[in-house]
Amino acid sequence: MESYLKENFEVEPKNPTEEALKKWRSAVWLVKNPRRRFRMVADLAKRAAAEKKRRKIQEKIRIALYVQKAALQFIDAANRTEQKLSEEVVQAGYDIEPDDLAYIVRSHNNKTYEFHGGLQGLARKIKVSLRDGVLSSDITKRQQIFGFNRFVEKAPRALWMFVWDALQDLTLIILMVCAVISVGVGIATEGWPKGMYDGLGIILCIALVVVVTAVSDYKQSLQFKDLDKEKKNIIIQVTRDGSRKKVSIYDLVVGDIVHLSIGDQVPADGIFIDGYSLSIDESSLSGESEPVNIDKKRPFLLSGTKVQDGSGKMLVTSVGMKTEWGRLMVTLSEGGDDETPLQVKLNGVATIIGKIGLAFAILTFLVLTARFIFMKLLRDEMGVWYMSDGLELLNYFAIAVTILVVAVPEGLPLAVTLSLAFAMKKLMNDRALVRHLSACETMGSATCICTDKTGTLTTNHMVVTRLWAAGENKDIKTKEKLKSSISEKVLTVLLQSVFLNTNSEIVKDESGKQNIIGSPTETALLEFGLLFQSNYTAESKNLKIIKIEPFNSVKKKMSVLVALPGGKLRAFCKGASEIILNLCDKVLTEDGEVVELSDKQRKAITDVINGFACEALRTICLAFQDIEAGSSSDNIPETNYTIIAVVGIKDPVRPGVKEAVKTCLDAGIIVRMVTGDNINTAKAIARECGILTPDGLAIEGPVFREKSVDQLKDIIPRLQVMARSLPLDKHRLVTILRNEFKDVVAVTGDGTNDAPALHEADIGLAMGIAGTEVAKENADVVIMDDNFKTIVYVARWGRSVYINIQKFVQFQLTVNVVALMTNFVSACTSGTAPLTAVQLLWVNMIMDTLGALALATEPPHDGLMQRPPIGRDVNFITKIMWRNIVGQSVYQLVILGLLQFDGKRLLQINGPDSTAILNTLIFNTFVFCQVFNEVNSRDMEKINVLRGIFDSWVFMLVMICTVTFQIIIVELLGTFASTVPLSWDLWIASVLLGSVSLPVGALLKCIPVDSSTSQGAGKQHDGYEPLPRGPDMA
Repeated sequence: MESYLKENFEVEPKNPTEEALKKWRSAVWLVKNPRRRFRMVADLAKRAAAEKKRRKIQEKIRIALYVQKAALQFIDAANRTEQKLSEEVVQAGYDIEPDDLAYIVRSHNNKTYEFHGGLQGLARKIKVSLRDGVLSSDITKRQQIFGFNRFVEKAPRALWMFVWDALQDLTLIILMVCAVISVGVGIATEGWPKGMYDGLGIILCIALVVVVTAVSDYKQSLQFKDLDKEKKNIIIQVTRDGSRKKVSIYDLVVGDIVHLSIGDQVPADGIFIDGYSLSIDESSLSGESEPVNIDKKRPFLLSGTKVQDGSGKMLVTSVGMKTEWGRLMVTLSEGGDDETPLQVKLNGVATIIGKIGLAFAILTFLVLTARFIFMKLLRDEMGVWYMSDGLELLNYFAIAVTILVVAVPEGLPLAVTLSLAFAMKKLMNDRALVRHLSACETMGSATCICTDKTGTLTTNHMVVTRLWAAGENKDIKTKEKLKSSISEKVLTVLLQSVFLNTNSEIVKDESGKQNIIGSPTETALLEFGLLFQSNYTAESKNLKIIKIEPFNSVKKKMSVLVALPGGKLRAFCKGASEIILNLCDKVLTEDGEVVELSDKQRKAITDVINGFACEALRTICLAFQDIEAGSSSDNIPETNYTIIAVVGIKDPVRPGVKEAVKTCLDAGIIVRMVTGDNINTAKAIARECGILTPDGLAIEGPVFREKSVDQLKDIIPRLQVMARSLPLDKHRLVTILRNEFKDVVAVTGDGTNDAPALHEADIGLAMGIAGTEVAKENADVVIMDDNFKTIVYVARWGRSVYINIQKFVQFQLTVNVVALMTNFVSACTSGTAPLTAVQLLWVNMIMDTLGALALATEPPHDGLMQRPPIGRDVNFITKIMWRNIVGQSVYQLVILGLLQFDGKRLLQINGPDSTAILNTLIFNTFVFCQVFNEVNSRDMEKINVLRGIFDSWVFMLVMICTVTFQIIIVELLGTFASTVPLSWDLWIASVLLGSVSLPVGALLKCIPVDSSTSQGAGKQHDGYEPLPRGPDMA
C-alpha cells in the first residue's frame, strides 16, 4: 500500500508541481461525491483561467503605466474641463468626482494631476489637511462617497448549498432510488403502511446522514472564511485628527495620510506627500521587476505594490474596487489553495479501500443472488416469480450498495480538512495565524527551528542601560548625574545624532501624551534622548534633513545628511558597533573637540563594545562627520567619521522562552539562533535561553560565508548560534539543512530581506508585530505576538493534526474490515446480511462524520512533545496501526461470528422473533464495539486511553450522541431500522462485549512493534518511538 501511495499520491508541502497535482487526480478512483470530496482541493482549470486573466490585467496595467502614460503627456491640460459634479458629491462638500480622482493615479497622468492643482489642490478638493489628516467624524461620509477599502469577494455559501453537495453522493442517489422502488413494491405486496417501512427507513437515514454532513461542512467553511479575512487584514499607520494612529486596512478612507516604510504594502492608490529615498516594487501589478523611485516629480503610488526601500507619506486617493489592485485581487482567490500532503495521501488510501470495498460489494450481491436463485431451483420455482422475489433482489442490491457506502471512506480526506480547520482556529486563539494549510501538518515534522533573537526570544522592550561617551563609561542611573558628566558640546552632537538620525517619530496621542512610533531599538534611543530634551525637533534647531539612507540588514547601519545653520552639512551614522567603529578615524573628546583615533583608543572602545555585549546588551555606535560648506555632492560619506558614543541596550529574554526551548529539545527539535547582533550579545542571550550548550558552536556570518558546503557539513551539526548574519546567510543555512541533512526546517523572519529564507524553508514563520508585509506574504504562519513560545504551540498542534488523522484512519479501517467481512461471510453462509441498509448507513455516519469529529479534533497533550519529530518519508499507516487494526478486527469478527452462528444457543434466545432479536443484538454489539474502539483509538500506544477524555468536549459530545441515538434506533425506530427492542440482559451483554475492546486494546499495546525505519540521511521516525532520557542522553 505504502509504495503505491508514494508512487501516485505524493506531493510537496510547499509549491507542489503541476505534474504531481495532476498525477494524484488521475490516480483517484471510485469517488462517490466529487463535489464534496474535492471541495477543499485546488481547481487546476479555474486556477489556469484565473492566471491567464491576471496576466491580461497585468499587461493592461503595464501598458497604462509605461506606454499610455507617454502618449498622455501630449494632451494639453488646458483642453480639459471640470466634469460636472454629481449632486451626491456636492452635498457631501467635495469638489471632485471619485472616478476622476481615481483616474489621476491609475493613469499616472501628470498633466491631469497639475490641472487639479497638484497635491495641495487635490487635498483642498477632498477636504483634508495634509498635516492633521482626516477627521474621525468624516469617515462614514467618505466611505459613502468614495467607497470602502474592500474587494469584491464571493458570497459565502449558504447551508442549503452544502446540503445539495452532500446529496450528490452517487451511492446515496442509488439507495434513494432503491428506497423509492422498495416503497412502491412493498405497498403493492404488503399493503399500507407496512410495505413502506423498509424504504422509508433508508430515506430517513439518508436524510440524517446528509444533514449531519452538511452542517459539519458548513461550520468548517465559516472557520476558513474567518481565517481568510484575518489573513488579509493589514494594520496601517495613518495620521487622523492630528495624531498618529494604527488602523485596519479595511478602515482606510480617501483622504487618509498613510505612513510607509520598508516592507510595507501600499494599501490604496495615492499621491506622494514627502519622504526619503522611497523606492517601490510594482511587479505584483505590472510584472516589471525594476523598482520605481517615487518623488515629487513622480508622485503616484499604486495599491498592492511594496515599499522596497526608504520611507514616506502618501495621500489616499482611491480605495477598494476603484484601484487596479482591487480588480486583480478578484482573480487571486480563483482556483483555491493547494491541497496538503495528508489530504492527497488519504485520497490514495480511500482509493485503495474503495477498490477492495467494490469487490466485496459485488461479491456479496453475487453470492446472495446466487443463493436465492439456487434455492428457487431447489424448490422448482424458477418459472414462477412474485413481487416479493423482486423486492428480495432489490434488497440484496441495496445491501451491496450500502456496503459500498461504508467501504469507500469518503470522509478520510475530509477529516484532514476538519482537523486542520480546528487546529487553525485554536492556533488563532494561541496567537498564530496559519496562512497555508499544509504548514500545520509540516510543523509536526519540524526537526530544526532557526530563530531570530530580537523580539522572538527577547521581549523587544528595549531600554538604554549603558553609555560610553567622550572616552569613558557614564553612569545613567540618574538623569542629573548623567547630564553633569557630559559637556554641552558633546551633548549637543549626541542629541542631534539621536533625534535626527532616526526613522521613528515622536507623536502625541489624543490625550496629548507623547508616544514613539518606530522599531524598539529606535524607541529606546529616543527615550534616552528625551531624558535630556522633551521637545526636540529639527525645525526648533534650524536644522534641515537633506537625505536619509534607511537602516538595512546588509549594511547594518543608518545614515542621514543634515544642513546646519550657516550652510554647513553634517552627516550622522549609527548601527552595528564594530562596523561603525571601522568607519571612524576620529573621536570626540570630553570637551567636544575632534581628535585622531589612536590604536589604543580603538582597542579600548572595542573592549567597551565586547564588555556591553557580554552583559547581553545590544550595542549601537553613534558617529558624525562635518562636511565643508559649498560641497556640491549630497551623497552621505562612507568613511572618516568621528565616534560620538556607544550605547548598550537591554532587551530581556521573554518569560517562558527557556522552558519553550527545553520543550523543543525534549521533542527532538534543534533550536538555532540566527541574529544580526554582536556575537558576544548573541552568545549571552543563547546561554540564557538554553540554546547554546558547552559543546555547541557560535560563529559569525562572515566566517560562515567563507566556508564551503563540505566544511559546513562538519560544522552545522554543532552550530547553535550565528551572529552578525545577513539574510542570505540564513537562506544558505536553511538550504543546506534541507538538502544535505534532510532536515524539516522552520525559520523565523521579520524583514523584507528574510523573504527568500521564509520561502525556502519547509515552514516560514513571520513575526506579526515586527514583521513587514513582504515577510508575512512569504510566510506559512504568522506569529502574531512574536513569541517563541507560540512557535512551540504550532509544533504541538502540527503533531496533533498528524496523529489525530492516524487515529481516525485506524478507527475507520477497523470498522471497514469488520463491516465488510461480517456481511460477506454471513451472505456466503446463511444467504442473509445481518446488517441491513439502514443499519449500515448509521454505522457509516458513526465512522465517517461523527468519527472524524471525535478523533480529528482531539486537543494536543504534553506527551506529543516528548517524542521525536515525524520523519519526512515514514509510512503513514504504521506497523503500530496495523497491529491495532488487525487485533481489534479479529476480536470483533470472532464475537460477531459466534453471535451469528451460535448466538441463539449461547444466549438462549427462543421464540418466533428469535432471528430478529439476534440480528438486533449483532447490530447493537457491533455499534458498541465501535464506540469502545473509538475510545481505544484515542492513543495508539499508551494503555491509559481515558487520560484527558473530559478535556475533549467534542469527543464526549459525539460519544453521548452516538449512544443516545443507538438506544433510540433499537428501542423506538425498529419499524424503519429492522430492529426489535432488547431486554436488559441483552443490552448489558451488548455493552459488555463492546467494552472488552478496551482490555483487548491494552493487551495489543503490550505486543512490541518496531516503529522506526532507516531512510535518507539519518534515522527517521513515525512519531511513536519515545525519546531517550537520562543524563547520558541529555
